Amino acid sequence: MCGRFVITSAPEALRRLFGYIDQPNFPPRYNVAPTQPVPVVMIENGKRQFRLMRWGLIPAWVKDPRGFALLINARAETVLDKPAFKNALRRRRCLIPADGYYEWSQSEARKRPYFIHPRDGQPFGFAGLAETWTGPNGEELDTVAIVTTAASADIAVLHPRVPVTITPGDFDRWLDCANDEVDAAMALLAAPADGEFLWHQVSTRVNRVANDDAQLILPVSAEDAAAEQLTSVKKTVPRKTVVAIPGDEGQGSLF
Repeated sequence: MCGRFVITSAPEALRRLFGYIDQPNFPPRYNVAPTQPVPVVMIENGKRQFRLMRWGLIPAWVKDPRGFALLINARAETVLDKPAFKNALRRRRCLIPADGYYEWSQSEARKRPYFIHPRDGQPFGFAGLAETWTGPNGEELDTVAIVTTAASADIAVLHPRVPVTITPGDFDRWLDCANDEVDAAMALLAAPADGEFLWHQVSTRVNRVANDDAQLILPVSAEDAAAEQLTSVKKTVPRKTVVAIPGDEGQGSLF
């Protein structure tokens, strides 16, 4: 899956790579999370356009999004059949620019965060699906999900799923929704080749969405990782129960 990602390349560098006509200016983000606005590139009126959309797709047929599950990812294996995604796959494919993403290892007793990034250090595009939800009063909300697939052998040691990444040479093929055909696009829904991405363990500070700084993507040493784990264990030790003295309204029970 993909639940957090990073976008740090300069806006102009991304504009050249993805070929959109807009000239947005935005700061680097080191901890992009679901429900936040994310950059999206899609074709509108025959040209690539830059848009901001909420990460977490809401299908057009949903009546009340408050009771609908947050769809941040779409599985490549079932995307063509799922009612939530099949129309977007045919008509609203898009790219989400990124420089890397985080994954939490499932192969250890305690989940540890890792930063995963291309070996060549270049930005890339997640395969995305977009949908505009229209509310009962005519309000509109542009939303997006990232397509995922089974991981290749190397990354599978961290997690069984990976986001689908589209290479620049395939941008046109993925974005072209003019003929409502999906065969060419479906062929792109594959995991990156072994060795295409590298990764290293990072600080558990990334677990908190409020943390958004360049330190998050730096490798963490074994000593620092052990210290973080020890601190985390200490925080989970239950406090001694203190019985409130009658008349103090329990105010002393936390101190």
